[in-house]
Amino acid sequence: MNKNNKYEIDMVNGPLFSKLIIFAIPLALSGMLQLLFNAVDIIVVGRFAGSDSLAAVGATTSLINVCITLFVGISMGVNVLAGGAFATKDEDYMQEIVHTAYGTALLLGIMMVFVGNGITRPALMLMKTPADIISKSELYMRIYFLGMPFLMTYNFGSAVLRAIGDTKRPMYYLIVAGICNVFLNLILVIVFHLGVIGVAAGTVLSQFVSSILTARCLMKAEGSYHFDVRKIRINGSIFGHILRIGLPAGLQSMLVNVSNALIQSSINSFGTVAIAGNTAANNLNGFLYMACNSITQTGLSFASQNAGVKNYKRIDKILGACVVLEIVLETSLGVLCYTFAHQILGIYSADPKVIAVGIINVSIICVPYALCGIMDMVPGVTRGMGYSIQPMIIHIIGVVGFRFFWIFLIFTHVHTLESLYISYPISWIITASAQLVCYYILRRKIESVMA
Repeated sequence: MNKNNKYEIDMVNGPLFSKLIIFAIPLALSGMLQLLFNAVDIIVVGRFAGSDSLAAVGATTSLINVCITLFVGISMGVNVLAGGAFATKDEDYMQEIVHTAYGTALLLGIMMVFVGNGITRPALMLMKTPADIISKSELYMRIYFLGMPFLMTYNFGSAVLRAIGDTKRPMYYLIVAGICNVFLNLILVIVFHLGVIGVAAGTVLSQFVSSILTARCLMKAEGSYHFDVRKIRINGSIFGHILRIGLPAGLQSMLVNVSNALIQSSINSFGTVAIAGNTAANNLNGFLYMACNSITQTGLSFASQNAGVKNYKRIDKILGACVVLEIVLETSLGVLCYTFAHQILGIYSADPKVIAVGIINVSIICVPYALCGIMDMVPGVTRGMGYSIQPMIIHIIGVVGFRFFWIFLIFTHVHTLESLYISYPISWIITASAQLVCYYILRRKIESVMA
């Protein structure tokens, strides 16, 4: 008996709702634990290196996301292909996918080391990063980008594991890496007083740990998804399929983060206190995003396996169940965050002005966060069926286009933080509605082809 069976989930047969929850919980915990460890980064740097260092790290978040989400999004292509190959038990094809995934991850990771370092200073200046923190922000980013090969290989490796239903082991590896990150931060920032250098170095080293643990897991695996370092290569045909599915998702994420970076640059115009408050609140919002992203990844993985065996009726049930999960989970977490916002934000900073800015963010964004979850989850299921271009176009128009419109036409006349933040839930409503219509049209198309 394959010793890996206890980690695998049969996504195409049997009860659905319970399996969705079993799959999603480790994903949600992984994301939240990762953010919890990142929160420790922010707390440590804010408490022991000062508000300027906290703002310096926070000012880089949107820009880093712009740079890496394009490539991390491509890993969705690995998830979809591997899920289909695993469901149809095509072992040779699965082997090609696994080794092409690692070849692609290494290529993109090394590329990002150079690209990221090249654009750091100009991009920070373009975002109007305040002069009193720009040097620290630049230093943090340059060190952070050194860890890109580790980040990419972890994401592509964990995409393979998700495709076969395993979300537990990636969670275990993140726990180990996160604990390493916390200890490194405490030592490098508090003991050696390295500030943003210590936080960045701790992050890179923890990414290395998670990358090695994931690769080791696949190397010890038996069967179709076994990984052999000596077989790393890039199969041109599979690489093309990965890009066809994953590149639109990556472009979508990148452009959404461009709009977030534009909002960040608008927040930068309010000064260091506003940046620090926004940083703390966004870290809190990040917990909600990781919860909704876990359901998005769940819908994508289940849809890809069922699409592999052409079980499209079950995909409709997957979508409905995921919508219910998003509404219940995100509304509960959003209300909880809003209720205890003052106490939670006080952990990040003792400055009452910083807390006040954070509360503005939380009060507008947290409670309706289920809308964001639905907006992200529906195109995840659509991509699982093999359609990636259509949801990308809708997302770019509904989120990126709308936010550009809002900033340049509304925010210029109502120059407040509240007017910036309200653009988020409005864009979620517009885009989620359009994505549901898109899914319905594509499902009708599939039915007409199969008839």
